[in-house]
Amino acid sequence: MSPEGNPDLTEPRARQSIRYLRTPDGVRLAWAEAGRGPTLVKAANWLTHLELEWESPVWRHWIEFFSSHFRFLRYDERGCGMSDWVVGDLSRERWFGDLEAVVDAAGCPEPIVLLGISQGGAPAVQYAVRHPERVRGLILYGSYAEGWGKRGRETDRRRYGAMIELIDHGWGRPNPVFRQLFTSRFIPGGSDEQLDWFNELCLKTTSPGNAVHLLRSRAEVDVRALLPELRVPTLVLHARADEVVPLESGRTLAAEIPGAEFVELDSANHILLEAEPAWARFREAVLDFTGVTPRQEPRPGEEAAAFASLSPREREVLALITEGLGNADIAGRLGIADKTVRNHVSNLFDKLGVWTRAQAIVFARDHHFRS
Repeated sequence: MSPEGNPDLTEPRARQSIRYLRTPDGVRLAWAEAGRGPTLVKAANWLTHLELEWESPVWRHWIEFFSSHFRFLRYDERGCGMSDWVVGDLSRERWFGDLEAVVDAAGCPEPIVLLGISQGGAPAVQYAVRHPERVRGLILYGSYAEGWGKRGRETDRRRYGAMIELIDHGWGRPNPVFRQLFTSRFIPGGSDEQLDWFNELCLKTTSPGNAVHLLRSRAEVDVRALLPELRVPTLVLHARADEVVPLESGRTLAAEIPGAEFVELDSANHILLEAEPAWARFREAVLDFTGVTPRQEPRPGEEAAAFASLSPREREVLALITEGLGNADIAGRLGIADKTVRNHVSNLFDKLGVWTRAQAIVFARDHHFRS
């Protein structure tokens, strides 16, 4: 299933829509959808926020990649982000049901690709075992079948025990030093901007009590007995020097899931960063595994295919936007109503996958728009 060409780095930006569902036990879960194509669902992982991640220096390239090639669904787990923080049950037993609720709410008529990052791998494995007919492929990155309390490593238990104490006493304080002891392990290769953003995300996405409870729940994860029961194509990827989840956990998944493919990535980051070669290798492996052909960049001087969907009037409007004209000036130049211009602008934004005039100008320039 090898795609032709290489994954490109500058994809048109999709829009996301955020919705809510209510779980059987009454919890409001926030879930988001962006992009078109085969459906790929990401099981919730540690500390997300659907809105803040959209423009983040840590997760933005992940979202752009998946929403450029798939109908990409993701959600904030209970207790985090835009989902309910005050809930009666934050236990790991609810993770599978919440994933199932999101897939059902999204309406997925065709089999989906499931993505499990870190502890998101556990509910993804459960879902694939219970609903193999609804899953066309399973991707596990930085994942594990057994939590840190089950791996039998005393050093892990002591380290996480100390972290829980620090989170319990220092998570909500203005000084980020307590949070950074935790977050720096996720992106040791991160810039100051990326580490600062991650520290702020921790503060904004959940309470100290929830963070402690969720970290303890991660400790007791154990889906290892389910691995031999998996009957769906599976791709396992893991960073070689991952400090959060050891490489051995990825190898265990690949060895005990029948027919699983394993890709070892040259990185120390639990969350792969955009500039590192491991991120390009990750994208290449995902597209190869799913059989999705990467979008091709136009040759120098060749206009991108995305502009073919624009009407003649929309092309005129885009050309004037690239000149820096506002809606009123465009209306005057073309002799049409302001409202008509707004409609044309909204339509061309949707077709190009951009949100703002600045993004439209950059997209037009980078993709050789000919006015």
